[in-house]
Amino acid sequence: MSLDNEKALFRMPIALRWRDLDAFNHVNNSNFLTYLEEARIRWFDSLGEEWVTDAFAPLLAAVQMNYRQPIPYPSSVIVELFAERVGTTSVTLGHRIASEDGRVLYADGHVVMVWIDRASGRPTPLPEPVRRASSSV
Repeated sequence: MSLDNEKALFRMPIALRWRDLDAFNHVNNSNFLTYLEEARIRWFDSLGEEWVTDAFAPLLAAVQMNYRQPIPYPSSVIVELFAERVGTTSVTLGHRIASEDGRVLYADGHVVMVWIDRASGRPTPLPEPVRRASSSV
Protein backbone atom coordinates (compact mmCIF):
# COMPACT_ATOMS: atom_id res chain seq x y z
CA MET A 1 0.00 0.00 0.00
CA SER A 2 3.03 2.27 0.32
CA LEU A 3 3.38 5.08 -2.19
CA ASP A 4 7.12 4.60 -2.74
CA ASN A 5 7.01 6.59 -5.98
CA GLU A 6 5.56 9.64 -4.21
CA LYS A 7 7.27 11.55 -1.44
CA ALA A 8 4.80 12.98 1.05
CA LEU A 9 4.88 16.73 1.64
CA PHE A 10 3.44 16.13 5.06
CA ARG A 11 2.38 13.23 7.28
CA MET A 12 0.16 13.64 10.31
CA PRO A 13 -1.15 11.00 12.72
CA ILE A 14 -4.71 11.36 14.00
CA ALA A 15 -6.20 9.45 16.92
CA LEU A 16 -9.90 8.89 16.30
CA ARG A 17 -12.44 10.21 18.77
CA TRP A 18 -15.63 8.49 19.86
CA ARG A 19 -17.65 11.41 18.49
CA ASP A 20 -16.22 10.74 15.00
CA LEU A 21 -18.45 7.66 14.72
CA ASP A 22 -21.84 7.54 13.05
CA ALA A 23 -24.88 5.32 13.59
CA PHE A 24 -23.12 2.49 11.72
CA ASN A 25 -20.27 2.50 14.27
CA HIS A 26 -17.53 3.66 11.91
CA VAL A 27 -16.02 7.06 11.20
CA ASN A 28 -18.54 9.29 9.45
CA ASN A 29 -17.51 10.25 5.93
CA SER A 30 -17.64 13.98 6.73
CA ASN A 31 -14.86 13.51 9.29
CA PHE A 32 -12.52 12.33 6.54
CA LEU A 33 -12.68 15.88 5.15
CA THR A 34 -12.02 17.34 8.60
CA TYR A 35 -8.91 15.17 8.96
CA LEU A 36 -7.65 16.40 5.58
CA GLU A 37 -8.39 20.02 6.43
CA GLU A 38 -6.41 19.73 9.66
CA ALA A 39 -3.45 18.18 7.82
CA ARG A 40 -3.47 20.95 5.19
CA ILE A 41 -3.55 23.72 7.81
CA ARG A 42 -0.76 22.10 9.80
CA TRP A 43 1.33 21.69 6.64
CA PHE A 44 0.82 25.32 5.65
CA ASP A 45 1.75 26.41 9.19
CA SER A 46 4.85 24.18 9.12
CA LEU A 47 6.22 26.23 6.21
CA GLY A 48 7.11 28.94 8.70
CA GLU A 49 6.21 31.72 6.25
CA GLU A 50 3.03 33.56 5.26
CA TRP A 51 0.52 31.45 3.36
CA VAL A 52 -2.50 33.53 4.44
CA THR A 53 -2.65 37.26 5.22
CA ASP A 54 -5.17 40.07 5.39
CA ALA A 55 -4.51 40.52 1.64
CA PHE A 56 -4.72 36.92 0.37
CA ALA A 57 -6.12 33.56 1.45
CA PRO A 58 -6.63 30.04 0.09
CA LEU A 59 -10.04 28.71 -0.88
CA LEU A 60 -10.97 25.10 -1.42
CA ALA A 61 -12.00 25.01 -5.10
CA ALA A 62 -12.51 21.27 -5.58
CA VAL A 63 -12.47 18.04 -3.58
CA GLN A 64 -12.24 14.51 -4.91
CA MET A 65 -12.52 11.75 -2.32
CA ASN A 66 -12.45 8.00 -2.86
CA TYR A 67 -13.74 6.18 0.21
CA ARG A 68 -11.94 2.83 0.09
CA GLN A 69 -12.83 1.25 3.45
CA PRO A 70 -14.59 2.28 6.65
CA ILE A 71 -12.26 3.35 9.45
CA PRO A 72 -12.92 1.19 12.52
CA TYR A 73 -12.93 2.49 16.09
CA PRO A 74 -10.73 2.56 18.07
CA SER A 75 -7.75 3.24 15.86
CA SER A 76 -5.32 5.88 14.68
CA VAL A 77 -4.69 6.89 11.10
CA ILE A 78 -2.02 8.71 9.11
CA VAL A 79 -2.96 11.53 6.75
CA GLU A 80 -0.47 12.14 3.93
CA LEU A 81 -0.37 15.06 1.51
CA PHE A 82 1.33 15.07 -1.90
CA ALA A 83 1.90 17.81 -4.48
CA GLU A 84 0.19 16.77 -7.71
CA ARG A 85 0.19 20.06 -9.61
CA VAL A 86 1.48 23.56 -8.97
CA GLY A 87 -0.25 26.27 -10.98
CA THR A 88 -0.08 30.04 -11.17
CA THR A 89 -2.77 30.68 -8.55
CA SER A 90 -3.46 27.16 -7.26
CA VAL A 91 -1.98 23.94 -6.00
CA THR A 92 -3.49 20.46 -6.30
CA LEU A 93 -2.75 18.38 -3.23
CA GLY A 94 -3.15 14.63 -3.36
CA HIS A 95 -4.15 13.01 -0.10
CA ARG A 96 -4.53 9.64 1.49
CA ILE A 97 -5.78 8.41 4.83
CA ALA A 98 -4.28 5.08 5.86
CA SER A 99 -3.76 2.88 8.87
CA GLU A 100 -0.72 3.72 11.00
CA ASP A 101 1.26 0.86 9.47
CA GLY A 102 0.24 1.87 5.93
CA ARG A 103 -1.34 -1.51 5.17
CA VAL A 104 -4.95 -0.31 4.91
CA LEU A 105 -5.96 2.56 2.64
CA TYR A 106 -9.17 4.15 3.92
CA ALA A 107 -9.40 7.04 1.46
CA ASP A 108 -7.50 8.90 -1.23
CA GLY A 109 -8.06 11.66 -3.75
CA HIS A 110 -7.09 15.31 -4.10
CA VAL A 111 -8.09 18.91 -3.46
CA VAL A 112 -7.49 22.08 -5.44
CA MET A 113 -6.59 25.12 -3.36
CA VAL A 114 -6.84 28.52 -5.09
CA TRP A 115 -5.40 31.68 -3.54
CA ILE A 116 -7.55 34.77 -3.82
CA ASP A 117 -7.13 38.48 -3.23
CA ARG A 118 -9.43 39.09 -0.25
CA ALA A 119 -10.46 42.56 -1.44
CA SER A 120 -11.49 41.57 -4.96
CA GLY A 121 -12.25 37.88 -4.52
CA ARG A 122 -10.20 37.21 -7.66
CA PRO A 123 -7.36 34.67 -7.96
CA THR A 124 -3.92 35.90 -6.97
CA PRO A 125 -0.48 34.30 -7.44
CA LEU A 126 0.34 31.33 -5.25
CA PRO A 127 2.35 32.47 -2.19
CA GLU A 128 6.04 31.80 -2.78
CA PRO A 129 6.44 29.60 0.36
CA VAL A 130 3.64 27.31 -0.87
CA ARG A 131 5.10 27.22 -4.38
CA ARG A 132 8.60 26.37 -3.10
CA ALA A 133 7.39 23.65 -0.70
CA SER A 134 5.09 22.09 -3.32
CA SER A 135 7.74 22.14 -6.04
CA SER A 136 10.58 20.77 -3.91
CA VAL A 137 9.22 17.23 -3.75
